[in-house]
Amino acid sequence: MTRPGKIPQPLAPELIEKSWSARESWRTLGIMSEFVEATERLCEIRPAVSIFGSSRIEPGHPHYLLAEQIARQLSDAGFSVISGGGPGIMEAANKGAYFGKSPSVGLNIQLPHEQRVNPYQDVSQSFRHFFARKVMFVKFATAYVCMPGGFGTLDELMEALTLVQTGKTRRMPIILVHEPFWRGLLDWFRSTLVAERTLDAADMDLIKIIDEPKAVVDAIFNYYERRGFEPSDAEREMLLNL
Repeated sequence: MTRPGKIPQPLAPELIEKSWSARESWRTLGIMSEFVEATERLCEIRPAVSIFGSSRIEPGHPHYLLAEQIARQLSDAGFSVISGGGPGIMEAANKGAYFGKSPSVGLNIQLPHEQRVNPYQDVSQSFRHFFARKVMFVKFATAYVCMPGGFGTLDELMEALTLVQTGKTRRMPIILVHEPFWRGLLDWFRSTLVAERTLDAADMDLIKIIDEPKAVVDAIFNYYERRGFEPSDAEREMLLNL
Protein backbone atom coordinates (compact mmCIF):
# COMPACT_ATOMS: atom_id res chain seq x y z
CA MET A 1 0.00 0.00 0.00
CA THR A 2 1.31 3.48 -0.86
CA ARG A 3 2.00 5.71 2.16
CA PRO A 4 -0.25 8.81 2.42
CA GLY A 5 1.17 11.65 0.38
CA LYS A 6 3.49 9.45 -1.65
CA ILE A 7 2.91 9.50 -5.41
CA PRO A 8 2.92 5.99 -6.99
CA GLN A 9 5.77 5.56 -9.44
CA PRO A 10 4.99 4.30 -12.95
CA LEU A 11 6.22 0.88 -13.93
CA ALA A 12 9.46 0.75 -15.87
CA PRO A 13 8.94 0.18 -19.62
CA GLU A 14 10.57 -3.26 -19.48
CA LEU A 15 8.12 -4.35 -16.73
CA ILE A 16 5.16 -3.07 -18.76
CA GLU A 17 6.41 -5.04 -21.77
CA LYS A 18 6.75 -8.20 -19.68
CA SER A 19 3.23 -7.71 -18.31
CA TRP A 20 1.74 -7.39 -21.80
CA SER A 21 3.75 -10.37 -23.01
CA ALA A 22 2.44 -12.52 -20.16
CA ARG A 23 -1.16 -11.45 -20.88
CA GLU A 24 -0.72 -12.23 -24.58
CA SER A 25 0.60 -15.71 -23.73
CA TRP A 26 -2.41 -16.43 -21.52
CA ARG A 27 -4.70 -15.08 -24.25
CA THR A 28 -3.18 -17.56 -26.71
CA LEU A 29 -3.93 -20.40 -24.31
CA GLY A 30 -7.51 -19.12 -24.00
CA ILE A 31 -7.89 -19.16 -27.79
CA MET A 32 -6.54 -22.72 -27.93
CA SER A 33 -9.02 -23.82 -25.28
CA GLU A 34 -11.90 -22.33 -27.30
CA PHE A 35 -10.87 -24.32 -30.38
CA VAL A 36 -10.43 -27.55 -28.41
CA GLU A 37 -13.71 -27.29 -26.49
CA ALA A 38 -15.77 -26.30 -29.54
CA THR A 39 -14.23 -29.01 -31.73
CA GLU A 40 -14.94 -31.71 -29.14
CA ARG A 41 -18.56 -30.58 -28.76
CA LEU A 42 -19.31 -30.16 -32.46
CA CYS A 43 -17.37 -33.00 -34.09
CA GLU A 44 -20.43 -35.30 -34.09
CA ILE A 45 -22.83 -32.61 -35.36
CA ARG A 46 -22.85 -33.74 -39.00
CA PRO A 47 -24.17 -33.08 -41.53
CA ALA A 48 -24.89 -29.48 -40.58
CA VAL A 49 -25.93 -26.27 -42.30
CA SER A 50 -24.85 -22.85 -41.02
CA ILE A 51 -27.55 -20.17 -41.30
CA PHE A 52 -26.78 -16.45 -41.01
CA GLY A 53 -28.85 -13.29 -40.93
CA SER A 54 -29.64 -10.09 -39.09
CA SER A 55 -30.03 -10.01 -35.31
CA ARG A 56 -32.43 -7.08 -35.74
CA ILE A 57 -35.25 -8.94 -37.49
CA GLU A 58 -38.26 -9.27 -35.17
CA PRO A 59 -40.36 -12.43 -34.76
CA GLY A 60 -43.23 -12.37 -37.22
CA HIS A 61 -41.23 -10.55 -39.90
CA PRO A 62 -41.32 -12.36 -43.27
CA HIS A 63 -37.53 -12.91 -43.15
CA TYR A 64 -37.85 -14.44 -39.66
CA LEU A 65 -40.62 -16.77 -40.76
CA LEU A 66 -38.74 -17.78 -43.91
CA ALA A 67 -35.58 -18.60 -41.92
CA GLU A 68 -37.65 -20.63 -39.46
CA GLN A 69 -39.25 -22.61 -42.29
CA ILE A 70 -35.90 -23.30 -43.97
CA ALA A 71 -34.34 -24.45 -40.69
CA ARG A 72 -37.31 -26.70 -39.87
CA GLN A 73 -37.18 -28.38 -43.26
CA LEU A 74 -33.40 -28.82 -43.02
CA SER A 75 -33.77 -30.30 -39.54
CA ASP A 76 -36.50 -32.69 -40.59
CA ALA A 77 -34.35 -33.73 -43.56
CA GLY A 78 -31.52 -34.75 -41.23
CA PHE A 79 -29.34 -31.63 -41.07
CA SER A 80 -28.25 -30.07 -37.82
CA VAL A 81 -28.65 -26.30 -38.01
CA ILE A 82 -25.93 -23.96 -36.74
CA SER A 83 -26.57 -20.29 -36.04
CA GLY A 84 -24.91 -17.50 -34.10
CA GLY A 85 -27.20 -18.22 -31.16
CA GLY A 86 -28.59 -14.70 -30.78
CA PRO A 87 -31.89 -12.98 -31.63
CA GLY A 88 -33.42 -12.21 -35.01
CA ILE A 89 -32.65 -14.57 -37.89
CA MET A 90 -30.34 -16.54 -35.59
CA GLU A 91 -33.26 -17.23 -33.27
CA ALA A 92 -35.52 -18.14 -36.19
CA ALA A 93 -32.96 -20.66 -37.47
CA ASN A 94 -32.50 -22.24 -34.05
CA LYS A 95 -36.25 -22.27 -33.44
CA GLY A 96 -37.02 -24.05 -36.70
CA ALA A 97 -34.37 -26.69 -36.02
CA TYR A 98 -35.29 -27.03 -32.34
CA PHE A 99 -38.79 -28.20 -33.23
CA GLY A 100 -37.46 -30.42 -36.02
CA LYS A 101 -35.77 -33.81 -35.88
CA SER A 102 -32.10 -32.76 -35.79
CA PRO A 103 -30.02 -30.74 -33.31
CA SER A 104 -30.20 -26.96 -33.08
CA VAL A 105 -26.74 -25.48 -32.44
CA GLY A 106 -25.94 -21.97 -31.23
CA LEU A 107 -22.41 -20.55 -31.42
CA ASN A 108 -22.81 -17.60 -29.10
CA ILE A 109 -20.42 -14.66 -28.90
CA GLN A 110 -19.60 -12.54 -25.86
CA LEU A 111 -19.98 -8.87 -26.83
CA PRO A 112 -19.45 -5.57 -24.93
CA HIS A 113 -23.22 -5.14 -25.08
CA GLU A 114 -24.25 -8.66 -24.13
CA GLN A 115 -25.82 -10.65 -26.95
CA ARG A 116 -29.09 -12.18 -25.86
CA VAL A 117 -28.91 -15.96 -26.18
CA ASN A 118 -32.05 -17.40 -27.73
CA PRO A 119 -33.70 -20.34 -25.92
CA TYR A 120 -33.96 -22.71 -28.91
CA GLN A 121 -30.61 -24.50 -28.65
CA ASP A 122 -29.90 -28.19 -28.09
CA VAL A 123 -26.17 -27.45 -28.17
CA SER A 124 -24.92 -24.07 -27.00
CA GLN A 125 -21.26 -23.06 -27.26
CA SER A 126 -19.91 -19.68 -26.15
CA PHE A 127 -16.94 -17.82 -27.68
CA ARG A 128 -14.93 -14.75 -26.70
CA HIS A 129 -13.14 -14.48 -30.07
CA PHE A 130 -14.93 -13.92 -33.35
CA PHE A 131 -12.28 -15.71 -35.42
CA ALA A 132 -12.50 -18.94 -33.41
CA ARG A 133 -16.27 -18.88 -33.81
CA LYS A 134 -16.00 -18.22 -37.55
CA VAL A 135 -13.77 -21.24 -38.02
CA MET A 136 -16.40 -23.46 -36.40
CA PHE A 137 -19.15 -22.14 -38.69
CA VAL A 138 -17.14 -23.26 -41.72
CA LYS A 139 -15.42 -26.35 -40.31
CA PHE A 140 -18.62 -28.21 -39.47
CA ALA A 141 -20.88 -26.95 -42.26
CA THR A 142 -21.87 -28.83 -45.39
CA ALA A 143 -23.64 -25.70 -46.69
CA TYR A 144 -24.04 -21.99 -45.93
CA VAL A 145 -27.42 -20.27 -46.02
CA CYS A 146 -27.36 -16.47 -45.82
CA MET A 147 -30.57 -14.61 -45.06
CA PRO A 148 -30.79 -10.78 -45.22
CA GLY A 149 -28.40 -9.24 -42.70
CA GLY A 150 -25.83 -6.56 -41.97
CA PHE A 151 -22.07 -6.39 -41.51
CA GLY A 152 -21.89 -9.64 -39.51
CA THR A 153 -23.78 -11.59 -42.18
CA LEU A 154 -21.65 -10.08 -44.94
CA ASP A 155 -18.52 -10.92 -42.96
CA GLU A 156 -19.52 -14.58 -42.70
CA LEU A 157 -20.52 -14.71 -46.36
CA MET A 158 -17.22 -13.23 -47.56
CA GLU A 159 -15.28 -15.52 -45.24
CA ALA A 160 -16.95 -18.60 -46.73
CA LEU A 161 -16.50 -17.38 -50.30
CA THR A 162 -12.84 -16.56 -49.72
CA LEU A 163 -12.04 -19.92 -48.10
CA VAL A 164 -13.75 -21.88 -50.88
CA GLN A 165 -12.29 -19.71 -53.65
CA THR A 166 -8.74 -20.08 -52.33
CA GLY A 167 -9.06 -23.80 -51.64
CA LYS A 168 -8.62 -23.43 -47.88
CA THR A 169 -11.84 -25.35 -47.30
CA ARG A 170 -13.86 -27.78 -49.37
CA ARG A 171 -16.36 -26.53 -51.91
CA MET A 172 -19.93 -26.45 -50.61
CA PRO A 173 -23.26 -24.82 -51.47
CA ILE A 174 -23.37 -21.12 -50.53
CA ILE A 175 -26.99 -20.06 -50.81
CA LEU A 176 -28.40 -16.53 -50.58
CA VAL A 177 -32.08 -16.31 -49.70
CA HIS A 178 -34.44 -13.50 -50.80
CA GLU A 179 -33.15 -12.35 -54.18
CA PRO A 180 -34.37 -8.73 -53.97
CA PHE A 181 -32.17 -8.15 -50.91
CA TRP A 182 -29.01 -9.51 -52.56
CA ARG A 183 -29.59 -8.27 -56.12
CA GLY A 184 -27.66 -5.01 -55.76
CA LEU A 185 -24.62 -6.70 -54.23
CA LEU A 186 -24.46 -9.38 -56.93
CA ASP A 187 -24.95 -6.79 -59.67
CA TRP A 188 -22.00 -4.85 -58.22
CA PHE A 189 -19.89 -8.01 -58.14
CA ARG A 190 -20.51 -8.48 -61.86
CA SER A 191 -20.37 -4.85 -63.01
CA THR A 192 -17.34 -3.85 -60.94
CA LEU A 193 -15.34 -6.77 -59.53
CA VAL A 194 -15.61 -9.01 -62.59
CA ALA A 195 -15.32 -6.04 -64.97
CA GLU A 196 -12.17 -4.82 -63.19
CA ARG A 197 -10.81 -8.39 -63.17
CA THR A 198 -10.46 -8.45 -59.39
CA LEU A 199 -12.81 -11.45 -59.52
CA ASP A 200 -13.07 -14.23 -62.07
CA ALA A 201 -16.46 -14.57 -63.70
CA ALA A 202 -16.41 -18.26 -62.74
CA ASP A 203 -16.26 -17.28 -59.06
CA MET A 204 -19.85 -16.11 -59.32
CA ASP A 205 -20.78 -19.79 -59.71
CA LEU A 206 -19.91 -20.27 -56.01
CA ILE A 207 -23.17 -18.47 -55.14
CA LYS A 208 -26.74 -19.65 -55.59
CA ILE A 209 -29.89 -17.55 -55.13
CA ILE A 210 -32.83 -19.59 -53.81
CA ASP A 211 -36.00 -18.24 -52.21
CA GLU A 212 -38.11 -21.31 -51.41
CA PRO A 213 -37.40 -23.46 -48.31
CA LYS A 214 -37.85 -26.79 -50.11
CA ALA A 215 -35.62 -25.62 -52.96
CA VAL A 216 -32.86 -24.80 -50.44
CA VAL A 217 -33.00 -28.35 -49.05
CA ASP A 218 -33.15 -29.88 -52.52
CA ALA A 219 -30.15 -27.85 -53.71
CA ILE A 220 -28.00 -29.13 -50.84
CA PHE A 221 -29.07 -32.75 -51.37
CA ASN A 222 -28.49 -32.46 -55.12
CA TYR A 223 -24.99 -31.11 -54.56
CA TYR A 224 -23.98 -34.06 -52.39
CA GLU A 225 -25.99 -36.72 -54.23
CA ARG A 226 -22.99 -38.30 -55.96
CA ARG A 227 -20.22 -37.63 -53.48
CA GLY A 228 -21.89 -38.04 -50.08
CA PHE A 229 -21.78 -35.72 -47.10
CA GLU A 230 -18.65 -37.08 -45.46
CA PRO A 231 -15.46 -35.21 -46.41
CA SER A 232 -12.84 -37.13 -48.36
CA ASP A 233 -9.42 -37.83 -46.85
CA ALA A 234 -8.00 -34.86 -48.77
CA GLU A 235 -10.81 -32.62 -47.51
CA ARG A 236 -10.26 -33.78 -43.93
CA GLU A 237 -6.62 -32.78 -44.27
CA MET A 238 -7.71 -29.44 -45.70
CA LEU A 239 -10.05 -28.83 -42.75
CA LEU A 240 -7.24 -29.63 -40.30
CA ASN A 241 -5.29 -26.75 -41.81
CA LEU A 242 -8.23 -24.34 -41.97
